[in-house]
Amino acid sequence: MARSPFAIIAGLTLAALTLGPVAVVLIRAGGLSALAPGDWLALRFTVWQALLSAVLSVALAVPVARALVRQRFPGRAVLVTLMGAPFILPVIVAVMGLIAVFGRAGLVNDVLGGLGLPLVDIYGLHGVLLAHVFFNLPLAVRMLLTGWQAVPGERLRLATSLGLSRAALWRVIDGPVILRVAPGALVVIFVICLTSFAVALTLGGGPRATTVELAIYQAMRFDFDLGRAATLGLIQLALGLGAGILALKVTQTDGFGLGRDRALVRRDGAGWRRWTDGMWIALAGLFLLVPLGAVVLRGLQGLMLLRADTIVAAGHSVAVAGASTVLCMIWAVALANRRGELLALAAITVSPLVLGTGLFLMLRPFVNPFTMALPVTALVNALMGLPFALRIITPQAEALKTDYGRLRASLGLTGWAWLRLIWVPRLRRPLGFAAGLVAALAMGDLGVIALFADPDRATLPLQVYRLMGSYQMEAAAGAALLLLALSLGAFVMLDRGGRLAEA
Repeated sequence: MARSPFAIIAGLTLAALTLGPVAVVLIRAGGLSALAPGDWLALRFTVWQALLSAVLSVALAVPVARALVRQRFPGRAVLVTLMGAPFILPVIVAVMGLIAVFGRAGLVNDVLGGLGLPLVDIYGLHGVLLAHVFFNLPLAVRMLLTGWQAVPGERLRLATSLGLSRAALWRVIDGPVILRVAPGALVVIFVICLTSFAVALTLGGGPRATTVELAIYQAMRFDFDLGRAATLGLIQLALGLGAGILALKVTQTDGFGLGRDRALVRRDGAGWRRWTDGMWIALAGLFLLVPLGAVVLRGLQGLMLLRADTIVAAGHSVAVAGASTVLCMIWAVALANRRGELLALAAITVSPLVLGTGLFLMLRPFVNPFTMALPVTALVNALMGLPFALRIITPQAEALKTDYGRLRASLGLTGWAWLRLIWVPRLRRPLGFAAGLVAALAMGDLGVIALFADPDRATLPLQVYRLMGSYQMEAAAGAALLLLALSLGAFVMLDRGGRLAEA
């Protein structure tokens, strides 16, 4: 399937849409420019904070995901769904929730002050790391859960019948799952944090916490130096692709074989492990859901202030998210292999600012770019969501080819029959999770639309920013709550196949 004409066309289209806008910016700038001294400091800080954010997110996700795999309790499915909400929140909305909890006048400092302890300062490197772990821990947890879902129940039943110790169970099941999923999760989160903009802008705390994306913004907005912006964008692209190549070399692709899709409750979480698992679940739940609760409480007060233009913007967001999801999943089906995953990493490694500027320059000679705001936004959101979809789908798609490759050859299944009879039914869980994630991300994205949109074509995230800019904070909080409800609703509807099956 990877070498079919469909896959080749999808790959060439992806490469053109990713690298074409960068080339246009370079041509318009007249070539690359030298970096300023501050750019090198921004590059060093960017790599360091992205590496720390990725390692912390995945390291914390392992015990949380393993605890959720081993334990069953009322409301578990709802908790798994809600724990994914921070990743799909618009950045500025989530930052508002974090400040409400960890800021100078937040809940944590109120408690610390009452106890006479030193207060927490959310600004600087530790604030950036806190926000990035808040966003990306849920993604890492869900990717690991999807990996554990792929283990046939027969493997667990055999391990139980053989009386394997917990150490042996880790060696034959849990360890291989982590080795299959963790490297890809590390790379995806590392690349996300490479392009950090709003988090560094709001929580960086000064020039010492400037990221490459912020440096690109300053080069384009204040210095009008497109050449320097393109140079920084290419460096960012090279870093992301280098990390992707490294991950492909260390990632295991061997699956766990076939099964009969029977869910089986694990028995290795009893005794004192039930308490440790409960501690991990409770701590992760508090860390992720308390800031989310702060956003909800503030938003309830502003729901009555929603105007007609906000409802129209919400309709635009739903349409954009639907188009982005369909296009992204078509790409994902065509490129669900290791080479396609590496190619897709370029989509989120390229600076959205450079990508948006390039698309603007490409469209301007032919049409009014502002009339193309919504289609271009849907296209860019599909590009940005593709690496997440492929990271979720590819490991199980590769294992599926190994498990069913001989059967496919013996039956002479064509590409369409393979997709309809084997590929889609066997991968319905990761496909559902990937589609839900892409739809939610597209619903809450504020990227190219900020460059292209006019007042009649705003999406809901842009409307939230406009309300905040006009100091209508209660109305902005109400619109943010509506955005959260739509994003979470899209995620839940499409994620049915990606949830953990109830025993």
